[in-house]
Amino acid sequence: MSSDPSPESPRAGIAREEVLQAFDVLLQPERFKDYGPNGLQVEGKPFIRKIVSGVTASRALIEAAIAAQADAVFVHHGLFWRGQDGRVTGWMKQRLALLLAHDINLFAYHLPLDAHPVLGNNAQLGDVLGLSAEGRFGDQDLGFLGGWTDGREPVTAQTLASHLEKRLRRPVVSVIGSQDAIKRVAWCSGGAQGYFEAAIASGAQAFITGEISEPQAHLARECGVSFLACGHHATERYGAPAVAGHVAAQLGLSHAFIDIENPA
Repeated sequence: MSSDPSPESPRAGIAREEVLQAFDVLLQPERFKDYGPNGLQVEGKPFIRKIVSGVTASRALIEAAIAAQADAVFVHHGLFWRGQDGRVTGWMKQRLALLLAHDINLFAYHLPLDAHPVLGNNAQLGDVLGLSAEGRFGDQDLGFLGGWTDGREPVTAQTLASHLEKRLRRPVVSVIGSQDAIKRVAWCSGGAQGYFEAAIASGAQAFITGEISEPQAHLARECGVSFLACGHHATERYGAPAVAGHVAAQLGLSHAFIDIENPA
């Protein structure tokens, strides 16, 4: 008699629906108005043993997941977005072809992954930077607001920028709003430059995010609130491995985070 597990055996992995339910219970996607579908975006193997997490469902990440013999990929930026061209050609065909050929499930959670109070991008970014959230701000309460976790003395915007560069290991674009010491910091990962006015209204003296657009430089100078852009990818490296690692441990699955280098 063969000792190989049958497709129904628990040793073959955890059912895809159980993994999806675990992600949904944790991240509560039904609470959010988002730019694309959250949850299972591409159906693969019915049973999952190994999850690879990453920031974006790029071809490079999918190829790395194949090499790692993953049954599922968990990302912040999935394949499908509101308003995009629906044709399966070019880069979309290439990514989908790899997933389908290797029967890999793709799970993607956008705003729900930003917002989780402990494991999400903003919570995890705060942990990396040494910031403790005391409140929320902005649309759907995605922005975090707080101060130093260790109660250190307030710092200048220049010192804060140097701290961010050291912790995130990349240059920071900073627009100094004031030379005053900063006590209250707002942050929201990724492309959240549009949250700057809400951060100002919340009483923050500095705003940390991934990207900056032309209007924010003027607002920073005119309102006296410093704006620090640390990179979209750089500020969103932390939520996906935290959530995928949590669910993998909960269900007894293997997990690996693969960080595909991105200067943006």
